[in-house]
Amino acid sequence: MLINLNGKLVNKEDAKISVFDHGLLYGDGVFEGIRIYGGNIFKLKEHIERLYDSAKFINLSIPLTKEKMIEEVVKTVAANNLKDGYIRLVVTRGEGDLGLDPKKCKIATYFIIADKIVLYPEEFYKNGLSITTVATRRNVNEALEPRVKSLNYLNNILAKIEANNAGSLEAIIINQQGYVSEATGDNIFIIKDNSLITPSLFCGVLNGITRATVIDIGKKLKMDVKETVMTRYDLYTADECFLTGTAAEVIPVIKIDGREINGGVPGKMTKTIMREFKKLTKKIGIKVKYKK
Repeated sequence: MLINLNGKLVNKEDAKISVFDHGLLYGDGVFEGIRIYGGNIFKLKEHIERLYDSAKFINLSIPLTKEKMIEEVVKTVAANNLKDGYIRLVVTRGEGDLGLDPKKCKIATYFIIADKIVLYPEEFYKNGLSITTVATRRNVNEALEPRVKSLNYLNNILAKIEANNAGSLEAIIINQQGYVSEATGDNIFIIKDNSLITPSLFCGVLNGITRATVIDIGKKLKMDVKETVMTRYDLYTADECFLTGTAAEVIPVIKIDGREINGGVPGKMTKTIMREFKKLTKKIGIKVKYKK
């Protein structure tokens, strides 16, 4: 496996950054997870736009243009001859000292990994997930803007630990006002009376690329799409439920906190949305040219 480290392709064993890098010391950095389907890097431009927006918000200067970063991502995928898989693109504040001051970091570090990923076993895409809400609350927006995809994921990790302790693969995080925000790494949708409903961005959710794709699919299917506040009552009484994310794709949810959704089986509209999403994965994005 070849890793792109600051523009140079190096073997996995040689892909090393300094222990003084502030991405490691303080979680000071941003990242994107991106999918490859049949040699098509799905919505790569949208991911790069979000990466640079996240970096701008935390006042992190990425040392190359968006166009050049796209080239580096494509180069990494081609070098690994990866047709289907997952890309992790990370930009850290770079090497500094043991203090917090980001001004001590002279230049950002970036690296790109292209590999396989399995977030959930295949059986759960067929049969659905059982998930649980947890006590860990979403960080308030004023403390950590949820639209920034930062390296600081401790809030999500603590929620994941709670879910694991409860025997569940995934958690639903509630915000400080008592509204549903998202899962530990995914956005959440419910279907109720032909309405496709997902929490608004101000509820403390990441503006997911897959989330936006599913919203577009819902509109094309003539569903009443709503971005609004959602409580656990809405989850428990939903006709159908599913999660979305780059790594997770679209996965059905059939039980929440012991309450069955749609009789404990994936719903009809959820399956339709899953099929429509799959159709788009090889159509929208940037094609990779591989060496023969």
